[in-house]
Amino acid sequence: MQSVISNCWSLFLGMGLIMLGNGLQGTLLGVRASLENFGTIITGMMMSGYFLGLIFGCNFVPKMVGQVGHIRTFGALASLASTSILVQAIFVDPWVWWAMRIVTGFAYSGLYIVAESWLNDSADNSSRGKILSLYMLVSLGGMAGGQLLLNIAEPTGFELFVVVSLLISLALIPILLSATRAPYVEVMENVGILRLYRVSPLGVFGMVVVGMAMGAIYGMGAVYATDRGMSVRDVSLFMTALILGGFVFQYPLGWLSDRIGRRKIILLCSASGAVFSFLSMGLSGNEIFFLPAVAVVGGFSLPLYALCGVHINDYLTPTQMVAASGTLVLLSSLGATAGPPVTALAMDIFGPQAFYGSVGMMLTSLTLFALWRSTQRVALDAEEQGDFVVMATSPLTASLNPDVALDDIEAAIGEDTEEVISSFEELANVLEAVAEEGKEKEP
Repeated sequence: MQSVISNCWSLFLGMGLIMLGNGLQGTLLGVRASLENFGTIITGMMMSGYFLGLIFGCNFVPKMVGQVGHIRTFGALASLASTSILVQAIFVDPWVWWAMRIVTGFAYSGLYIVAESWLNDSADNSSRGKILSLYMLVSLGGMAGGQLLLNIAEPTGFELFVVVSLLISLALIPILLSATRAPYVEVMENVGILRLYRVSPLGVFGMVVVGMAMGAIYGMGAVYATDRGMSVRDVSLFMTALILGGFVFQYPLGWLSDRIGRRKIILLCSASGAVFSFLSMGLSGNEIFFLPAVAVVGGFSLPLYALCGVHINDYLTPTQMVAASGTLVLLSSLGATAGPPVTALAMDIFGPQAFYGSVGMMLTSLTLFALWRSTQRVALDAEEQGDFVVMATSPLTASLNPDVALDDIEAAIGEDTEEVISSFEELANVLEAVAEEGKEKEP
């Protein structure tokens, strides 16, 4: 582990700063939108822009890297993310903010892809699992820490917007000055959604529903807390409890899923998350039980992303895992794009407590679907499953999966790369033939 940290410390430091900024930015915008009376539905639409940007970024950033290189791409996208939050500080308008949220999502997806490709390039088969675990620790820790930064200034001012911009700009320094050599970012071929659904209906349905729940939590959690009259301090603690709950529950639930089966744990998490979501609707005034209940909601909700992803991977070969990773991100992002507007509409009709009700209904639908699927196909035995691996919302995270060898990653590279290699081989054959013909003509 020490060698892993020494080789990649600059990347982890840079990503930690970026996630601090990302955690602070999402909560800050939710609180400020409520204070500015944007309206719940408009705020939900605005917050969904981030996930729409993620979809665009995951599709276009690898092509950008292939054209201009990873260093220029990373620097340009970090500058774009840093600028977009400053635009939101200057122009306090929901439609400007929606456009900037799309820009931010696009930029952040590119930062994740480049950083993860760099980590993957630094890893070998023996260290990939350690790097992935440490990367997720840094990411979730940064997101949770970003919530607490909400307390250093008033959300009605411009100072917190500047802090987000500063954190993103500072993240450039350790990453771009790193002595690590530049990685090569492969463009992977994706597996179609219908094809993936035939492989694992529960996994695909779950990725969409969990994406909706995550979008609701990250996009509307701060709005709910502000509309309930919580102070800035309480809002930051509320969001921190949600995220830390997901982090603390993630590995124990993954360990259990390795031993008693993915479907059972998915069913347990979705049902328990739904129950605690509905119970939390009546606990907002109880300071003793409120934050623990919130942490439990996050603890059962957020790990479902990795559980559903690993459930799909159990039915795929290592090469197919890499090829399917982009589709998993797409499914989750589509759900996350719909989550904030749907939750906002419910909150506008039924009041702030519908935040929990929306998350509860989403998880209830997954519970019912999992129960139905349990009658359609026998679950895999524990021996037939792979090991649980935490997943992040970038297609390149699959390359850090310890079950995926380097040969499997190379096998998943797109047909364009294979055509290039084939062209070089043909050229080499032609040159060899010309050389042989020249030798025959020599006296």
